[in-house]
Amino acid sequence: MQNHAYNRLGSFGSGGGATPSPPSSPRRSPRIHRRQAKLGGGGGARLVQPPRSLAQRAALALLTILLRRQAIFLFAPLLYVAAMLIYMGSISLDSVPRIISRPAPGSVYRSPHLYERLRPDMNADNSTDALATVWKHSYKGGGWRPCTNMSTIGLPESNGYIYVEANGGLNQQRTSICNAVAVAGYLNATLVIPNFHYHSIWRDPSKFSDIYDEDHFIETLKNDVRVVDTVPEFIMERFGDNMSNVFNFKIKAWSSIQYYKDAVLPKLVEEKLIRISPFANRLSFDAPPAVQRLRCLANFEALRFSNPIATLAEKLVSRMKERSVDNNGKYVAVHLRFEEDMVAFSCCIFDGGEVEKQDMNAARERGWRGKFTKPGRVIRPGAIRMNGKCPLTPLEVGLMLRGMGFGNNTVIYLASGKIYKAEKTMIPLLEMFPLLQTKESLASPDELAPFKNFSSRMAAIDYSVCLHSEVFVTTQGGNFPHFLIGHRRYLYGGHSKTIKPDKRKLAVLFANPNIGWKALKRQLLNMRAHSDAKGIEIKRPNDSLYTFPCPDCMCRSNKTEVLKSLQAR
Repeated sequence: MQNHAYNRLGSFGSGGGATPSPPSSPRRSPRIHRRQAKLGGGGGARLVQPPRSLAQRAALALLTILLRRQAIFLFAPLLYVAAMLIYMGSISLDSVPRIISRPAPGSVYRSPHLYERLRPDMNADNSTDALATVWKHSYKGGGWRPCTNMSTIGLPESNGYIYVEANGGLNQQRTSICNAVAVAGYLNATLVIPNFHYHSIWRDPSKFSDIYDEDHFIETLKNDVRVVDTVPEFIMERFGDNMSNVFNFKIKAWSSIQYYKDAVLPKLVEEKLIRISPFANRLSFDAPPAVQRLRCLANFEALRFSNPIATLAEKLVSRMKERSVDNNGKYVAVHLRFEEDMVAFSCCIFDGGEVEKQDMNAARERGWRGKFTKPGRVIRPGAIRMNGKCPLTPLEVGLMLRGMGFGNNTVIYLASGKIYKAEKTMIPLLEMFPLLQTKESLASPDELAPFKNFSSRMAAIDYSVCLHSEVFVTTQGGNFPHFLIGHRRYLYGGHSKTIKPDKRKLAVLFANPNIGWKALKRQLLNMRAHSDAKGIEIKRPNDSLYTFPCPDCMCRSNKTEVLKSLQAR
């Protein structure tokens, strides 16, 4: 047998003798060859196929191309969309269901409709007397008693004088005063009676002595902090008798007392007089016991309203108790924040009319020029209401209190500024509580005249009447209720005796078109009970001592001691 060498390139001639090259790759898919074999290809007789139409040949050519390039998965979605468009185009628009636009949750003020529907059942319900049963947790586990003791030790020589400007409204100024007392005491400085900064919103030019008893303030603090009404002349001569020449500290909000010791004290010792302006919220809530004690002493003992305010307030409290004789002299005080500026600032929608819209736009522009019209700012009134941020209306306050068991014979004191559209919005509240009173209805025009044009003095009168009520109801938050809640805890054995409603839950209840009176009342009674249980709360770090005086300003006492203390008052 003859051996032949393998030629990788194969033979170019046609003669035999050379090893043949490997077979070339088939030009078509083996599947096509097999199909041709079945049809009789390869020399046998072939089956005759019927002729195809032009459309069939085009479709077959397209399918062959797609199969060959394996791109069917790319074109399939396009084919599906094209088919759906052809199908939708063949459907009549009359048969397509309409999409109904519904208002966002909370964007419609539904309380008036709820009131009209539930009013008959409400008026027929006289099953509870809330004033007799409202507080059940007041003395559970023992109560608390004030224990802010004044020092009997003399003071060392002063390091200098501190002059502060208290800004804001009545209770923001109160924060500044108490914090200034604490800082001055800690730095062993002499405090100059704080100056009240004139504010463009409150527009009250009152001085310290117009609102507070200045002599009592100085006397109460005399063993803890030196307080003077003016800076001595020999000190002012160093600064050309001009306070603007005095070094002014710009202190960050919520600064620690250590910052005052490290940064302020050296300058105080050097200059002998420093100025801090503005001074609201310039001291951290969390501070050493010595600082907290001075805050307690200032707020709960040293700050007493001036004699004209205290005298009128005592008369109004007495008149409220006389009108509440059927309830053993007990009355309810409500802090209602439904003034025009509060309604505008909240950005909530109430009656939703064009007049309201124009009023609110104008009020926002007057008070906060450009704040609410910045590019990109989106306001969602429905979300604001469902988040519990809308001020309660007079109607909603009345509906809530009736649901909490307060009958229409309950005497209510309403603490408020000028109610927005009072001639309309106050009607349902007066229908539910016809014995409602305000300082304007309790006092004569002559009695109110000295205070009429001073917002802080009028707020001080409201504060005093609310302080001595059996029940205090807060509806919107702010400094006024925060100070009142703490002051009431200080007076009433650690319990605030305050109803603080869950406004998120109220928004859901008042928007429910199907809720019945019994179901609504059950929910509101639970809300009232929750406020009772939360009446006694202990201060946590970074909580305000002015709202939570336990345990910094108060000590534990047993039930007997608390009862004796309350009877003595």
